[in-house]
Amino acid sequence: MDQERAGRQLGLIAGVLEAARDRGVPLWLRGGWAMDFFLGEVTRDHGDIDWFARAGDARVLADVLARLGHTPVPGPPADLQLDFVKDALDSSFTLVDTDAAGRVTVAGGPWAGTPWPDGMLGTEPGRIGALEAPIVDPRVQIEIKRMMPVWDPSRPRRAKDAEDIARLEAALRLRKAG
Repeated sequence: MDQERAGRQLGLIAGVLEAARDRGVPLWLRGGWAMDFFLGEVTRDHGDIDWFARAGDARVLADVLARLGHTPVPGPPADLQLDFVKDALDSSFTLVDTDAAGRVTVAGGPWAGTPWPDGMLGTEPGRIGALEAPIVDPRVQIEIKRMMPVWDPSRPRRAKDAEDIARLEAALRLRKAG
């Protein structure tokens, strides 16, 4: 594992969270970093940092990131996701919305308005060392990793997703037993 890169990514996570909080913008880690913060340790190399952010905060978030030295990267439609790079570290902010029933939904693109799994953003924060971060609920993380190839057939199953699911399930079993 590349400890130096992981340390730089953790520093970036800390900086983004602090600056976003200062502007009243809630963020949630998703993907591999959400799993690691739930487990309390870095388990593998991460190609990027994946986040969820509210679509209504996209403009403020983009301003926050620009002030921190992040550069926008062309990618998916801006109503669906914002991508940035800083010091060769990639961050992707998938945008979410809320429907009239209070459910978290996909903010844009062809699936706009589709609900994400219940309880996705309603979990306790995770922690690695002294750094605390809001994360996607680990049960929902498992569901997303299992269902993504079904929801979007262009995204094949990946070995790292199966490994992440196994780690999360084992940790959930331990917490339930303890």
